[in-house]
Amino acid sequence: MTRNDVAARPALRRGSRAGRSPRRAGGSLLPRLVFLGPGLAYLIVLLAIPLALVLSYTIFKRGRFGGVVYEATGENFARLFDPLYLNVVVSSLKIAVLTTVLALLIGYPTAYVIAHLPRKWKTIALVAIVLPFWTNFLIRVYAWIVLLSGPGLVNTALTRLGLVDEPLELLYNQGAIVTGLLYSYLPLMVLPLYAAIERLDPQLREASANLGARPARTFVSITLPLTVPAALTGCVFVFVPSFGNFVIPELLGGGRSIMVGNLIRDQFLKARDWPFGSTLALALIAVLIVLLFLQAWAARRYGGGETRRG
Repeated sequence: MTRNDVAARPALRRGSRAGRSPRRAGGSLLPRLVFLGPGLAYLIVLLAIPLALVLSYTIFKRGRFGGVVYEATGENFARLFDPLYLNVVVSSLKIAVLTTVLALLIGYPTAYVIAHLPRKWKTIALVAIVLPFWTNFLIRVYAWIVLLSGPGLVNTALTRLGLVDEPLELLYNQGAIVTGLLYSYLPLMVLPLYAAIERLDPQLREASANLGARPARTFVSITLPLTVPAALTGCVFVFVPSFGNFVIPELLGGGRSIMVGNLIRDQFLKARDWPFGSTLALALIAVLIVLLFLQAWAARRYGGGETRRG
């Protein structure tokens, strides 16, 4: 065997590998399609196609007796700026923002305490947080009707304790809506915050303490900045379903406080104005997309130095 033969062996091996790589790539395509097919079909049939229909309906007119007349118009977008609908959007924004702020104020201390519990109690606390999700959503909402009604448990307790003379109107107002939304979506704030706090490197806090920083200064300088991305994620998780929710305003608000979700539902099911309902849904989707982009931008900006346990 000559030296040229020995030198040519690596090239032959590389050539044989290059020749086999397309076959391998082609052979692995079918298993990928088999595994991705059901998920892709689900997304296309139940998400992409309905969303495309909603987008297409926005430029058409409403039929005389409902439905869609396929004549192009821009009237639907002009109606979005009607003061009647703008008031509904502003009211929905206020309720969603208030719910998100309260969830952050309650969820952050809760997640902080859970993250510093012993492992045994940490598991119990996390199960208690997610336990409401094991119950049907409507059942949980109806439970609040029982609690907040005139002869409900809350008013009964306040009356027997002598704190009030007559039952309070705790139901069918914006306070009841915020309470229901906060109860329903608070775990979506606690869990991301808990994950971020639990992953923080404890050596950072130890170094801060060794340098003479007090616990409050350590929290403000280290813990809080490193958990900003998780807080923003939790805010998006709470704000998005709160802004578009229509079940809780209907049941706990008694129909007195109309939110965007109720307005969209009424356009499709009661007014049978599918084009304008689609336009409202498109506006809602646009607002949520903007929020997601802002959250991603803020996470990249403030989360670049996130430190995890090594």
